[in-house]
Amino acid sequence: MLFFFFRMMASMAELERDIISERTQAGLKAARTRGKLGGRPKADQAKLEYAYHLYQQKKLTVKEICDKTDVSRTSLYRFIDEQKQITN
Repeated sequence: MLFFFFRMMASMAELERDIISERTQAGLKAARTRGKLGGRPKADQAKLEYAYHLYQQKKLTVKEICDKTDVSRTSLYRFIDEQKQITN
């Protein structure tokens, strides 16, 4: 009897998860048709290039560069990796 109860609860939870997923997908599709894009906005290319220039000079720490240019650390490191791949 206890097994039946847990099985029913698991089935209801799975159904609820599926409903939430369907609603989320429908909302994303509706937003895309209205021209909305999800996710974080792309970093400004000019800021990234300036931050990379400062990084190459090796006079400032990464934290100081990020504070000065308002570029996130992750974006800066990603840009550095891209530049290394281009030059190799």
